[in-house]
Amino acid sequence: MRGRGGTGRGGVVARCAVALLLVLGLWSLGGPTAVARGEGADMSAGARGEEAGPPAGDGYAFTPGARTVVGAPDTAGAVPLDARHTYRSSLPRAARLYYRLRLTAAETAYVPVTAVPPPDAAVSATDGIRVSLRNANGTSCSYASARFGAGISPRPVTALGQRETGKALCQGGGTYYLLVERLDAGRPEATAGAGPWDLEIAPVTEPGLVRAGSTTPPRDWAPASPEPPAGRPRERSGGTGFATARTVGQGVWRTALAPGQTRFYKVPVDWGRRLHASAELGGAQGHGYVGGALTLSLHNPVRGAVDDATAGYTGTAKPTALAPLPPVEYANRYAVPAGVTSVRFAGDYYLVVHLSTRLAEPFGPGPYEVTLRVRVDGRAHAGPGYDGGPVPEDVFTVSDADRAAALTGGLGSADTGASGGRGAGDGDGMTRLVAFGGIGSGTALLLVLGGWTVAARRAHARAR
Repeated sequence: MRGRGGTGRGGVVARCAVALLLVLGLWSLGGPTAVARGEGADMSAGARGEEAGPPAGDGYAFTPGARTVVGAPDTAGAVPLDARHTYRSSLPRAARLYYRLRLTAAETAYVPVTAVPPPDAAVSATDGIRVSLRNANGTSCSYASARFGAGISPRPVTALGQRETGKALCQGGGTYYLLVERLDAGRPEATAGAGPWDLEIAPVTEPGLVRAGSTTPPRDWAPASPEPPAGRPRERSGGTGFATARTVGQGVWRTALAPGQTRFYKVPVDWGRRLHASAELGGAQGHGYVGGALTLSLHNPVRGAVDDATAGYTGTAKPTALAPLPPVEYANRYAVPAGVTSVRFAGDYYLVVHLSTRLAEPFGPGPYEVTLRVRVDGRAHAGPGYDGGPVPEDVFTVSDADRAAALTGGLGSADTGASGGRGAGDGDGMTRLVAFGGIGSGTALLLVLGGWTVAARRAHARAR
């Protein structure tokens, strides 16, 4: 008979039990992937009951499946764009690039262009992009620009080119050209930002109406800022691009950002409803002042700019809020103020939060706590009678899944789930799955250990 040094059958049983316990423990922490990586000693944020957000230093999340195109220096070589697809391109310094679209006389076209500079690009407040849509004769239908602003921090910026059927310019069907230009071409000192900027182009077309409606924008809305929602914040990491924006609704949401990071959220807003939002940068240790430390931007369902707000920072908690907006109505497009004319259709409205890279020097690398307060009020109603469907077909639609996701911060019908993080509903489901898995693992462990104990005792009795 072997001694008690663990070389007998009892010792083998004990070692096997310990091995099984370790494997099941690792499985409950991270599943088979964690076992393969040897993880488990340091629990993940998800295992601690917290939400694991995108890693620090992550880049812009382009739309999955986006087609790569090369802009042309003149209209002769312009490549065609189609509203059924999203595109990736690149914009060199001092470049003017053309792209081509074919439009009918009855459709309004929106062509948002998001420029993504390298994270180490040297930029000024006035740097950015300018976008215009032109007809075949070179007449500009519209132009818009997007700049980095007071934060003087490289971040994704979006400008919208559009052709509207109700305006005097650019009527009729035919060929139109999108022109994209960089606004830093005159700064010879911008050597670090001299490399190309990535572009995302996401065309949208909107059909006309079956019957013409009022061309007078509604005036019966209160311009005063509504009271922001109160309550305990819920943790919600944002996406890293429009395609991965995280759905949120009315409530208080919180995340953690490092200097230079940008996060995207989307709020489903029905016809007749209105959106208000504010953001607050939490306190930090340090001394100094950073202008434009926090930027909160709002974009409509076609990614057109609605409003943006910035806040300087001295180390104490600092809020900033968007200007009051009217309810979403089709006739808002006939208004003059940009903040009114841009809330012209229902769908996902995008909140984009950015922390300036300049925060790091006086206040440290972070991460910093950012609290987002969202209010959606007003009475929802049916939309206008379109004579056909928009492209993409769901761009002006708020589904029941979107409404449910807005309540929980989960994934709506338009979420890709690529990198925007799982929703609260999905996260709760995963938590329940892990919990059931843990219960199942524990039960299995007890059964196996019990069986081995009986077997060990019998083996010991036979040995004696």
